[in-house]
Amino acid sequence: MEDLFQLDDWLSEDAKMMRETTRTFVDKEFKPLVTEAYEAGYFPVNLIPEIGKLGLLGMTLPEKYGGSGSSYVSYGIVNQELERGDSGLRSFVSVQSSLCMFPIFTYGSEEQKLKYLPKLASGEWVACMGLTEPDSG
Repeated sequence: MEDLFQLDDWLSEDAKMMRETTRTFVDKEFKPLVTEAYEAGYFPVNLIPEIGKLGLLGMTLPEKYGGSGSSYVSYGIVNQELERGDSGLRSFVSVQSSLCMFPIFTYGSEEQKLKYLPKLASGEWVACMGLTEPDSG
């Protein structure tokens, strides 16, 4: 891909490496089955452990909890590549990382962090986020 705005000059080597790793995963593992998954109405959950192995879940969290301690710039670059493959793929990683893992990291006890975060980061466990609004039932 041509870098018309020379944004790569501003990226760390870690961010570039994470982008390339994610791009390769999306192109080789995800894109070949995204159309079938979409038409059949399922998310390819069999890829979740691979997403975890690549360090894409909770990637901004410390290694102690299963994260890779990556920067938020790297996280943004990774999500851009995931979105290039499919919005559902990017949404899965974002919800697992930001809406589920981050609150546990920020507000959870040390015991909760050690219990939940490594399994969520590896993709062994999949979290969910409950959303409700006043007066909506």
